[in-house]
Amino acid sequence: MNKSQIRNKTLKIRKKLFDKDLKIDSNKFISFLKKKRLNLKNFGGYYPSNYEIDDLDVLNLLEKKNFKVSLPIIKKDNQMNFCSWSRDDPLRVNKFGIPEPVSSKIVYPDILLVPLVAYDNNLNRLGYGGGYYDRYIEKLEKFKKVIKIGLAFSFQKISSIPINQHDKRLDFIITEKEILR
Repeated sequence: MNKSQIRNKTLKIRKKLFDKDLKIDSNKFISFLKKKRLNLKNFGGYYPSNYEIDDLDVLNLLEKKNFKVSLPIIKKDNQMNFCSWSRDDPLRVNKFGIPEPVSSKIVYPDILLVPLVAYDNNLNRLGYGGGYYDRYIEKLEKFKKVIKIGLAFSFQKISSIPINQHDKRLDFIITEKEILR
């Protein structure tokens, strides 16, 4: 199957199997960070939409533990930036129907939580096809190291993701059941 076919099939499965009670355990996530000695303070998250696994509990706990949190803002030319966000800050809905910060304070995350459509055991990720995260990671890695953590439901795993030279491999993938490294 090509990327488009995998994307369509997996999105249908995700919609059918979506359960808002399936979540990443926030405390296990924090323990994972400590165990891996990821003492970095700036997190880029995402506002879940289209049946993505919810990362808001994780972001809220990180904020309570004095981590800085940011969310993406979509810009022109298929680009995005991450801007600071707190759970009490207002959001506006972008052209894709996804809430994003009103803040324009740009942040460069040390750790990036990445939504995905499908993934494989080799830490490859299939997104929605716009290349937003691949371009952002490429831009960010020109001047700093960023830890890329994909978040997904375990049923989004497939045997192999077709990749090209622009696709950015993740460092970890965390589901409600496992952590891939």
